[in-house]
Amino acid sequence: MADEIRFDDRVAIVTGAGGGLGRAHALLLASRGAKVVVNDLGGSMDGTGSGSTPAEQVVNEIKEAGGEAVPNYESVSEWESAQNIIKTAIDAYGKIDILINNAGILRDKSMMKMEIQDWDLIIAVHLSGTFFCTKAAFPHMREAGYGRILSTASSAGLYGNFGQTNYAAAKLGIAGMMNSVKLEGAKYNIKANTLVPVAGTRLTATVMPPQVVEKLKPEFVSPVAAYLVSEQCELSGAMMIAGAGYFSRAAVVEGPGFFFDDAASVTVDDIAAKIGEITKLEGGSEYDSATAQTGYALSHMKLD
Repeated sequence: MADEIRFDDRVAIVTGAGGGLGRAHALLLASRGAKVVVNDLGGSMDGTGSGSTPAEQVVNEIKEAGGEAVPNYESVSEWESAQNIIKTAIDAYGKIDILINNAGILRDKSMMKMEIQDWDLIIAVHLSGTFFCTKAAFPHMREAGYGRILSTASSAGLYGNFGQTNYAAAKLGIAGMMNSVKLEGAKYNIKANTLVPVAGTRLTATVMPPQVVEKLKPEFVSPVAAYLVSEQCELSGAMMIAGAGYFSRAAVVEGPGFFFDDAASVTVDDIAAKIGEITKLEGGSEYDSATAQTGYALSHMKLD
């Protein structure tokens, strides 16, 4: 049996922790010794309204179980308020070791019916919110020489979903962001990963049958979330899938491609003739940075 993973003396912030996945993450971390800032704006599923009750209820749950937690009611979608979320951890506990970017809303509509506000608000909460909180936490982690950042993406971002162009764009953007944060944090022992949950929450309840939602408890996702923000985790830049007992890793894979000898002479007809070889993924590769990918793409060039 492996040693139990603990978070004693670690300080964690979980955004959107008033319910669903965030609540499950916060409860698990607290049960294993973490001091937790429970952030939740307390608004509705579409991002309107606010209230202190959800965050306070989770803080009370943690305290009643013998853990330590404080609430925060700020929105992640504004730079100033995101800084205040991080400040809550610094003021209460003197540091921040773990950031789980989980806050989210939905405004699902088909492309033709989607209002510009529906796009702007989803991007503000999911993508900008993840950036703001990460940017505010990063200097503290860098100074301490330690940090774990876990941000929440979605299969809609990886694979697409009807009526979720705004949500999908934000979620895949988050994965790209963490791939860059991974590189910037590497020398400071800051690991940055992406979680792709399959869970029954108030957001997924709009697109899943009730009997399915019931079997996809958020608590089933939290073990891998906790691992990814643990000291024992050496992964960085990983996209981890989790739900209903299923755990996996997703990745961007680039096929081996086809190299034409003379780039200047390639025609559209040449592309058509070689499209099978160009698009095949067998023998493909993952790259840990854009620099590595570009290096392969240019590897056939002959420099004078």
